Amino acid sequence: MRTVASGVFLNSKFPGVSVGAVASHGRLLLIDAPIRIEDAREWISQLGEKGKPRSMVLLDHHPDRVLGARGLDLPILAHDETRLVMNAWPDTFKGGARPIGAEADRLKRISGVSKAVPDLTFSTEMSLHLEGREIILLHRPGPTRGAIWVVVPDAGVIFIGDAVCLEEPAYLGDADLAAWQKTLQQAARGPYKSFTLVSSRDGVIERKAIAQMSTWLTRVEQRLRKVKPRPDLTEATASLASALLRGYKIPSTRREHAHLRLQVGLERLYTRWRAEED
Repeated sequence: MRTVASGVFLNSKFPGVSVGAVASHGRLLLIDAPIRIEDAREWISQLGEKGKPRSMVLLDHHPDRVLGARGLDLPILAHDETRLVMNAWPDTFKGGARPIGAEADRLKRISGVSKAVPDLTFSTEMSLHLEGREIILLHRPGPTRGAIWVVVPDAGVIFIGDAVCLEEPAYLGDADLAAWQKTLQQAARGPYKSFTLVSSRDGVIERKAIAQMSTWLTRVEQRLRKVKPRPDLTEATASLASALLRGYKIPSTRREHAHLRLQVGLERLYTRWRAEED
């Protein structure tokens, strides 16, 4: 467990996303959940001396960050769009049924997914008061339509979810690239431009990572717009994924997984573009 700032904690040990927590006077707001219920409980145990969990925020609907929430008896907060997506999921999750290159793909079968559906949602902004400490939830779409940030003003910290992913490519299947670029601009130039940024995949990141992510998204869009789906879209996006992966230093044990994530995301994004044009 890492202390990012006074009363703000991060744990990057668990598979999937890095999870966070904000503490104030013996109470905790959890940010995302480890995939496995036993890991989620371990995380709470580690936080024992920091306080008792009061509620949890989900930064979007990616299965890596939401499935573990089903085992915790806590009020769950998220964006309206996140709730809409999760409400449509079946109660049983099979990781291998529709693999997207997520850590959750490795799960064979889990039930009780409906217990992770958010209880309280918002559309644009929500202000929370955790035992006198203000925490702001902001809608910042891009990786998904319901992606949000968690801002801790007095600590100068923002949890930005999957807005910036550097070590491995982000999942693009639910992305809005124009909204994503706008979100990155807000991180670089807005009122929080001096805040410490915490990525769900890379932990604490330097601010130059914002420009790197923006450049990569531009490259993705330019290359994907040129894809010719014939004779086979899957083959075309697999080839593009291989080309886009060349700039990453990914261990061989994870490269196939990262390639799948990128290829599936590109294919779904391209398919959605074509549907919107028709």
